[in-house]
Amino acid sequence: MGYYKYLRQAWKKPKDNLKESYRELLIKLRSEESIMRVEKPTRPDRAHSLGYKAKQGFVIARVSIKKGKRKRERPAQGRKPRSAGQTQYFPKQSMQVTAEQRAGRKYPNLEVLNSYMLAEDGQRRWFEVILVDKSHPAIKKDKDIKWIAEPQHRRRGLRGLTSAARTSRGMRWKGKGAEKIRPSVRAKDTHGK
Repeated sequence: MGYYKYLRQAWKKPKDNLKESYRELLIKLRSEESIMRVEKPTRPDRAHSLGYKAKQGFVIARVSIKKGKRKRERPAQGRKPRSAGQTQYFPKQSMQVTAEQRAGRKYPNLEVLNSYMLAEDGQRRWFEVILVDKSHPAIKKDKDIKWIAEPQHRRRGLRGLTSAARTSRGMRWKGKGAEKIRPSVRAKDTHGK
């Protein structure tokens, strides 16, 4: 078995397999900024399976997202609590998609390629987002990734074209019951959600 296979097995249940190092990782993550660039992926096996290459033009950003329901801003005038829109507000996309979008906004010159979950505790969940510099000569020459420089892939993280976003949009469903989600959820009066 290769190195990446061992790594993949260890990360399947990190709380059991990597108990001490996982705890240290969480302590380190809690003290960091919410969006920050990291030198290399913490999970190289997962990053490489999603298209990352250890070469110029590839960037890893670590993003933390708060768990739980989202609260809206409280209205200025008085309301009943149920009318104030404070409770039971669930985001309609996954936390992973939110992480990709935040990374895409933070680094506007880079394109979001993919992302994966890194760790979680009671309050937050951390993701590592793979970003690509589409104007870098090394990316333009690479036959595997040069497609990302084409105009139809511009701002793909914000347009819901990444793998996690397509899953969140319901584009992975097939067969009976999936009629309402094509071409998009919004096109069918949001009956797909």
